[in-house]
Amino acid sequence: MNLDDFAAAMANICSHSLVAPGRPLVWTIIANPKAGGFTIGSRWKRHYAALKSYMEKAAANPLRENAGPSQAALDADPGRGSLGRLGLVPTTGPGTAGKIVKALLDDAVSAHGGKQSPFNLILTAGGDGTSLEALTALYSAPAALRANFGVLRLPMGTGNDGADGRELENVLGRLIYPSKIEYARAVRLTTATPRKGPFLAFNILSVGLDAFVTHMTNKMKGKLPGDSYKLWVDIASLLYDRIYRVGPMDVSIYDEAGRQVESFDERVLLLAVGATGHRSYGSNKRILPDDRNVCVVEQMSLFRKVALKGLFTTGEHIHKPESKLFNAHRVEFRGENPILAQMDGETVLLKPEDFPAAIELTELAIPVLT
Repeated sequence: MNLDDFAAAMANICSHSLVAPGRPLVWTIIANPKAGGFTIGSRWKRHYAALKSYMEKAAANPLRENAGPSQAALDADPGRGSLGRLGLVPTTGPGTAGKIVKALLDDAVSAHGGKQSPFNLILTAGGDGTSLEALTALYSAPAALRANFGVLRLPMGTGNDGADGRELENVLGRLIYPSKIEYARAVRLTTATPRKGPFLAFNILSVGLDAFVTHMTNKMKGKLPGDSYKLWVDIASLLYDRIYRVGPMDVSIYDEAGRQVESFDERVLLLAVGATGHRSYGSNKRILPDDRNVCVVEQMSLFRKVALKGLFTTGEHIHKPESKLFNAHRVEFRGENPILAQMDGETVLLKPEDFPAAIELTELAIPVLT
């Protein structure tokens, strides 16, 4: 993988982009060079083939005037190396993506309201962690400022569940063909403990067994070969109950008008809430395979866990009696035992004093290029 090649190809495509016509365009590519889309040879080969194909297609558009890399990208490369001039900022660890977006917002504040206020295109090229940091920083900005931004999440990670497409060739067309901005919701977790939260996710926020799998996958990242998430799914089926007691959970589900549509008190194995339905996690595990955005899976025997775990890949778990699916705007829950929560791959431990807790959809806030 050559990050310069990736940056040069993306800069070429952006220079011929049809995004926000009639306005100056600045772009920033926030790339995690350790993400699977860069480091796994077969994936990088496939991605680079898509880049070359779309550079050829982009050439049919005129070279855009008043378009170029953001000042934040240039400032992040003080030596004015090739990456900065191409608008790419490589992440160097946790927090990098958030800092870059905050710098973009600061620059946009200075330009806001001007006659030639530029449109800021943010391209995330990494896994869920990269996009989570970037979108969290953008979410915190005033709505009037966010109106000058658009986000495109390139599938350059390993799982790409939170990207705007599973393959790069299915995403790049949004840059060179007519496109528009649509606002997406986030998912927010709040707790009863002051200063613990709120926590945001932009794909799926969940508690229980799957959060344990995510937590252990993160701890062993880089230490185990192959698909460590799949490995921990297998291990968790056997060990989860020995580490975290699955006790009764009081769950109440509400629609957007605040009306309670369901309530129950059951032993819950996992509770997942998506920003919308039709979402996956853990490298395309289809936990929300239809229009409904909430899935609750009740506790089951060890034998039953082992028998059913494969169904979460296909989405067939929704037909089993242990699964309940809903459309909901807010889910309130409380229990008597510690339980892990995960937000797009980042985890936090919820303790009894953190209850009641709630997972809810936010307002339409994230400007996504569609």
